[in-house]
Amino acid sequence: MLDALRRRLFPARNGPPIVVVSGLPRSGTSMMMRMLEAGGIAILTDAERAADIDNPKGYFEFERIKDLEKETDKSYLREGRGKALKAISFLLKHLPDENDYRVIFMRRDLDEVLDSQEKMIARLAQGDTSADREAMKEAYRNDIVRARLHCRGRVNFELVEVHYRAAIDDPATVARLVNDFLGGHLDEAAMRAAVDASLYRNRSD
Repeated sequence: MLDALRRRLFPARNGPPIVVVSGLPRSGTSMMMRMLEAGGIAILTDAERAADIDNPKGYFEFERIKDLEKETDKSYLREGRGKALKAISFLLKHLPDENDYRVIFMRRDLDEVLDSQEKMIARLAQGDTSADREAMKEAYRNDIVRARLHCRGRVNFELVEVHYRAAIDDPATVARLVNDFLGGHLDEAAMRAAVDASLYRNRSD
């Protein structure tokens, strides 16, 4: 009961929540950012990372967030209140307590995540793609567990999980889920239309 009361009071003291789209790299976070933008939420992005063959409709990234772990002054994140911000799952624990967060956590089959990552790395020629897949999957599972526990253990965090394949297969249901989670003011039809199933290129059996 006390936690529920604190959750209701926290946004009133700190302004509108920051909508954080999170998950593992290549788990559908860019697609969700596109859905939110279409639905009417402003996006906090610097547009430094341009669209490419891996994400032809854009990355929606904010470069500075990648250094969140190392920074002491995180006050710039106040700019994200009432907006959507993309941050990988590892960074969730480094978000400052002065804000309220609504986290949309993207889930995807781990073999699909790894296939997509390996193809991107190979195209960019940026590293070795021969890492032990089972070890990587275990590391990712642990990262997901830590991120979920962190969000559920903090009074200024609320979490909803969205499966990438569900968004592709039934965008109407996912749009409704996300809209309800964020207060019910989004354009669900526009969110549905923002989902491009042709970009689901790494499917597991």
